[in-house]
Amino acid sequence: MTEPIQEPRLQTQPRGGVPAVTDTIDGYRRVCEALASATGPLAADAERASGFRYGHEDWLIQFKRDGAGIALLDPVALTRAGADWNGVNEAVGDAVWIIHDAMMDLPGFADIGLTPRRLFDTEVAARLLGLHRFGLAAVTAHYLGITLAKEHSAADWSYRPLPWDWRNYAALDVELLIELESCMRADLRRAGKEEWAEEEFAHILAEGTSGRPRHEHPVPWLRISHITKLARDRRGLAVARALWTRRDELARRYDIAPTLLLADSSIIEAAQRKPHNAREFRAVRCLNERVRMHTGGEQDKMFERYAPIQRTVKPSMWKNVIQEALDLPEDELPTMPSGHAGAGEGETNAPRAMRIWDRHPERRERLHRVRRVINQIAEDTRTPADIIVRPQIIRNLCWTDDPRGLDVAGFLREQGARDWQVKLIAASVSRVIL
Repeated sequence: MTEPIQEPRLQTQPRGGVPAVTDTIDGYRRVCEALASATGPLAADAERASGFRYGHEDWLIQFKRDGAGIALLDPVALTRAGADWNGVNEAVGDAVWIIHDAMMDLPGFADIGLTPRRLFDTEVAARLLGLHRFGLAAVTAHYLGITLAKEHSAADWSYRPLPWDWRNYAALDVELLIELESCMRADLRRAGKEEWAEEEFAHILAEGTSGRPRHEHPVPWLRISHITKLARDRRGLAVARALWTRRDELARRYDIAPTLLLADSSIIEAAQRKPHNAREFRAVRCLNERVRMHTGGEQDKMFERYAPIQRTVKPSMWKNVIQEALDLPEDELPTMPSGHAGAGEGETNAPRAMRIWDRHPERRERLHRVRRVINQIAEDTRTPADIIVRPQIIRNLCWTDDPRGLDVAGFLREQGARDWQVKLIAASVSRVIL
């Protein structure tokens, strides 16, 4: 693998300058014409307003192609103006789209009609190549000797007009992807992993453009941070569920991040303290004060833009929600599910927690044997074990009641393993699973 460059230099802005944001149909047509007349792969990225807005739609899209330079597009404004995003698809044809961590961006692209035909994911390539750090700045530093400024990664990208330094940051995200892909593809080829990578890219492309929601929790309110603190407190769980549900309804209505209306930590505190009257409710300060974010920088001003929405939600509303949960009859109180992993299509419901495996010594020993084999293959191929096979697949395999007649290769495929993974591990795993 290419040796890392010891002292990377900082690149502070794109070589071709920082473009303005394209938000008109005429401007969009010019971008499509430039992309069509350019050559080679297309570098792509997108910015969202996570932490500020309820939705996960893209608020800025960045493209770069040799001969066309960098384009920054406002997808919300352009979609409202009637832009046909198939214009980009036709302009680049079957060119490879280079994206860092494509599963973050592909669903948003698909939502508006951007449909890449081929993909190169620089983050996945970095993982396959065994890099210990695989953020974009770390990967460009390793391969190109250039590190990128990342000051605005958590900005409110729905803000308009976008300041120059934000546009600069966004443009840098695609500035080096084309050069990076060339270096990484050569390394994958030298390592004998190019076919592995292509299978991974095809899988990600299919998943990211499928339109299916990603990792949707079957019981969304159980994703409250530290909800396990309430595991044996059914009344507390009822309070948490009620607050989460009401918070989500309001956040969706006002298009604001739920945590700007009520923090997860506040939900847990309220559920633990269960205020029964006005005096007890006032004592829970977090329920009576507007959520404020203090980052010590310009982000604080961004959060303040949402203060008027926050002020529309009165503390008395949270008080009423809590009281309703406290008044529920016993038979309507929720319970915490058992500590099993959520099963996806074709999965057994194998637990993650080792304390559960300890109750099943044969299965536990089977899991240890298989893990040792996977770790050895990982070491031999210089590939992280969790890239060689998803850990949940191995847990599911070892949790089966009777593995003796099991077709390991078939099981792995049913669980979503790619062909390269099956070919790499199936025979070795089959030998030790009995």
